[in-house]
Amino acid sequence: MKRLPIAVWLIVPGAAALVFLMGGPVAVLTIDSLRPYIPGSIRAGDGYTFANYLELAKPAYFNYAYETFRIGLIVSAFSVAMGAPLAYVAVRSQRAIVRKSLLTLLVGLLVMSLIARLYAIEMTWGTHGPLAFLGAFVSGLAPRSPRYAEVLVAIGLMHFTIPIVALMLVGSFRALSPRLEEAAASLGATRSEAILTVVLPLAAPAMVSAYLVSLAMCISNFVAPLLLGRGVVVFTTNLMYTRFTDIGNYQAGAAIGVFMLIASFAVVYGLATIAKKLLPSVVQTR
Repeated sequence: MKRLPIAVWLIVPGAAALVFLMGGPVAVLTIDSLRPYIPGSIRAGDGYTFANYLELAKPAYFNYAYETFRIGLIVSAFSVAMGAPLAYVAVRSQRAIVRKSLLTLLVGLLVMSLIARLYAIEMTWGTHGPLAFLGAFVSGLAPRSPRYAEVLVAIGLMHFTIPIVALMLVGSFRALSPRLEEAAASLGATRSEAILTVVLPLAAPAMVSAYLVSLAMCISNFVAPLLLGRGVVVFTTNLMYTRFTDIGNYQAGAAIGVFMLIASFAVVYGLATIAKKLLPSVVQTR
């Protein structure tokens, strides 16, 4: 009998965890989403139905999903644009104190309580916060307007996506040899030109991965729109919460969850495909 390679045995624990800890709940969620809802009861009715999914075709549900993905896509772009320079400086800075301070700050932001940070954002950038005038000036929106609530939610999301994106890119920048930039400089390129033409193209796969991770974290976030959205910025996660708790319609909440899972896979796959077409020489050879 042929023995299995050691690599197969190494992936067995992780694969089993994915099947039982993630696959099981998703399967139960899918089955429950196909069961009829009985008003006033948390128990599902007999038989199966697509009524819970047909309800998602209403324009109101489309607006919730659209807002979720729109804000997530924009915030993820800003997170990569801000996180990449931080990661580069944390790796390439000539001063050790700068590198250590940046890494400590990034890790510290992840350790700090998310609830405390979100309330601090509301107290600082909110309607009556000391920096509300600055936020209104930069965004061009009145602090009491619904659109300004989107700005607050975006700030709250970036407060924990930027550190994660930066820490993901630290390893990528560290893996790139500084001699590549030195070679570009020897050919007459300035430092900024070397970064734009050499470093960033080689780090493009990591930046795409960081963008997708940031997007997944944004569209699955629940607390930021709940605390900073003022009831006008509602993500699908908040909608699921109301279905499960306030209304007790577990079947509708399960249908929303399955729909968002499929939609998220489609968006991530689409973005990855676009990235391969735009960066074929980089993504496919790494």
